[in-house]
Amino acid sequence: MRASLMAMALATLAGSTMAADLRVGTNAAYEPFEYKTASGEIVGFDIDIANALCEQLKRKCVFVESEFDSVIPGLQARKFDVIISSISITPERQRVVDFTKRYYKTPSAIVVKKTTKYDGPASLKGMKIGVLKGSTQEKWAMGELKTAGVNVVSYQSQNQVYLDLHAGRLDGTVADKVEVQGGFLRKPEGKDYGYVGPDQYDVKYYGEGIGIAMRKGQKELKQQLDEAIDTIRKNGTYGKIAKKYFDFDPYGQ
Repeated sequence: MRASLMAMALATLAGSTMAADLRVGTNAAYEPFEYKTASGEIVGFDIDIANALCEQLKRKCVFVESEFDSVIPGLQARKFDVIISSISITPERQRVVDFTKRYYKTPSAIVVKKTTKYDGPASLKGMKIGVLKGSTQEKWAMGELKTAGVNVVSYQSQNQVYLDLHAGRLDGTVADKVEVQGGFLRKPEGKDYGYVGPDQYDVKYYGEGIGIAMRKGQKELKQQLDEAIDTIRKNGTYGKIAKKYFDFDPYGQ
């Protein structure tokens, strides 16, 4: 009897371990990837992808909010298990965390007033360009714009960038083209702004695409998530989620 009870207890423990929540770090101020509704619910492409992956892993996603420049320190401090927050796979980040394979890849671009004449970074000299602190766009702006005399201003949230753009405290931003389209350009306050210059894919700054970050050495979790990404790509789930937010395949080439 005791042996049977022990076996049942161990089975229950194993089941609860398999079904443990997956704590997901995210910065919910990056529409349409992760953002809050009026009721405070966190939604978006990344959130739907995370939930689809958790379904494959038979785990429940629990989302933990963080400032973007604090997500990697938060991961290392075990505040969450993974980061699913439009975080680019770059060599710099790969030195401190591991990544899954990419699950999307979209370009970034400069956004300024439509009346701005642009023929290279030097044409923006003296302007104030807002970027998300800790982002690959910040890295690009510091490397390509600041060196040309542009005043690059870093913000804790991309939404704060848009507020200051609308208020006239900034002249432009560098942002993911999909995010800035949904978060600013398609809204009334963005009607006077547009893209200048080429799409930005430079691997030196932007890496290989967007992946899921986890602490170093979690080989089993990485394998599970890689396999789950492949599965939702093959079974149509990824495509259904993408169509909710985009009119193209965000997975990229």
